[in-house]
Amino acid sequence: MGQNWITAKLSRQPGGNGNRHPAPPEPPVAAREAAVTAAPAGTCGRDPRGGARGGAAHPAPGAAPGPTWRGGWGRCCGGAAGSAAVRGRRVAFRQQKWRSLVSTQAKMPPCDFVPEKYQSYPYERMQKIREQNISPALRMYYKKPLLLHQGHMQWLFDYEGRRYLDLFAGIVTVSVGHCHPKVTMATQKQLARLWHTTNIYMHPSIQEYAEKLTSLLPDPLKVVYLTNSGSEANDLAMFMARLYTRNFDIICFRGAYHGSSPYTLGLTSIGLYKHGVANGFGCSTTMLPDVFRGPWGGSHCRDSPVQTVRKCSCSEGTCHANDQYIEQFKDTLNTSVPKTIAGFIAEPIQGVNGAVQYPRNFLKEAFRLVRERGGVCISDEVQTGFGRTGSHFWGFQTHDVVPDIVTLAKGIGNGFPMAAVVTTKEIASSLAQNLHFNTFGGGPLACVVGAAVLDAIEEDGLQKNSEDVGTYMLLKLAKLRDKFKIVGDVRGKGLMIGVEMVTDKDSRHPLPAEEINQIWEDCKDMGVLIGRGGLYSQTFRIKPPMCITKKDVDFAVEVFHSALQRHVERADAKHS
Repeated sequence: MGQNWITAKLSRQPGGNGNRHPAPPEPPVAAREAAVTAAPAGTCGRDPRGGARGGAAHPAPGAAPGPTWRGGWGRCCGGAAGSAAVRGRRVAFRQQKWRSLVSTQAKMPPCDFVPEKYQSYPYERMQKIREQNISPALRMYYKKPLLLHQGHMQWLFDYEGRRYLDLFAGIVTVSVGHCHPKVTMATQKQLARLWHTTNIYMHPSIQEYAEKLTSLLPDPLKVVYLTNSGSEANDLAMFMARLYTRNFDIICFRGAYHGSSPYTLGLTSIGLYKHGVANGFGCSTTMLPDVFRGPWGGSHCRDSPVQTVRKCSCSEGTCHANDQYIEQFKDTLNTSVPKTIAGFIAEPIQGVNGAVQYPRNFLKEAFRLVRERGGVCISDEVQTGFGRTGSHFWGFQTHDVVPDIVTLAKGIGNGFPMAAVVTTKEIASSLAQNLHFNTFGGGPLACVVGAAVLDAIEEDGLQKNSEDVGTYMLLKLAKLRDKFKIVGDVRGKGLMIGVEMVTDKDSRHPLPAEEINQIWEDCKDMGVLIGRGGLYSQTFRIKPPMCITKKDVDFAVEVFHSALQRHVERADAKHS
């Protein structure tokens, strides 16, 4: 493909939001891809993602105080010398033969928070340490991984002061907002009082938190065992199910993710997480009732403001797709497991697989069939819990079921490492037949954090916000699905959203990875961080802190629209 060199000046755009940041060394790729005009004397370029970082002096790291910093991506430019430097500076960059005509000037909502000055190692040294001293199994996002420095509610700031709208929340973990003031204050207060005792002594916070947490769950789910991670919680739930029922086999969905410990890897049914070692003994997978990608699906199947583009002739109160998937579930019960089983585990909405939703009433019927076989039903609420789905506090409530065991993690601590298994008194008693111990689970610090998170969800109205803002975002994204053929499906509930990318809606073949990567990188360069998921990493996962606003959504959708349009331009140029 032909290429040329295009010379572009730094852009000048007026306005600002009061944020002050150290000057980065270069504009990002997104800012370089459009030819723009130079800034006049005394001014500097605005952040191409919409938020000018201007108004007050803030010199770059190591620089002497001097000119006023006015641009998120430019340089300080006070006085005649600075103005001349900006006017004369040219940023040369290599570009494909196509030249994007899409505006990348989506206006980032203002943020009054001023991040601290970054004072740690340079980026290059951080990269070298990462390569030499951190496990290569811990992979990072993006061609040039982000070096994040600070967070505030729905915003993240990198080491150069760039601000990003976080639509992935640390993999669906930051529930009430980065460094939420109430949670931070409660944590600091407890740090000065008592950190750790283990469970061999009582301390006030574990009893207070257990009472508060279980009050939010229906009867008979009133006994909690606190752990440190979602994998650990699901591991323990499997163990409890087997102890209580005295059966061994557990059923899970294909496409499920329930952890990466040796025990839970049997439940996780995504090939990328499977290693060449024995795992999964006693775990059987069943067909995923995916109404978009599966063999059956229609236009009224799921509990979401947005349905699939697939059509059906089902009358009100009936669902052919649900009936067919239940038959597949029965087939698993009749062919893959003994007459009695230990249990069945499911996420109310699949998380890692890209916010996959099942037909209404599927889990209700599946739970009944499992209990007929002597099994218990486990709801993995690691991603769906704590109001994220909007209409209900727990994901299982959206299916009108009450499980026997519930596992909780991620949003439970807003980023603090904690998790929980909540169950009935009878099932919990099965674990007390012999010793079972957890050194850090239910520590004073964790319990205080967990209680503060629950208070923040209630006081800030975050469950209602998830419903309102999530529905607003789903409907806006659905318009993009209708406009672009590569947007195959928009789905979800509340602020648990998936956007599945395809080559076309008829075949539903996953969009090639290199094309998805370009869209993803473009969104990042314009200031929006989005997750990835699905068996082929073909789905964008949108699961932000629950404090996000409709103005944030407007910005994010505009950025995503620009990225999609640029993809269309690239494809047209490639075939021209």
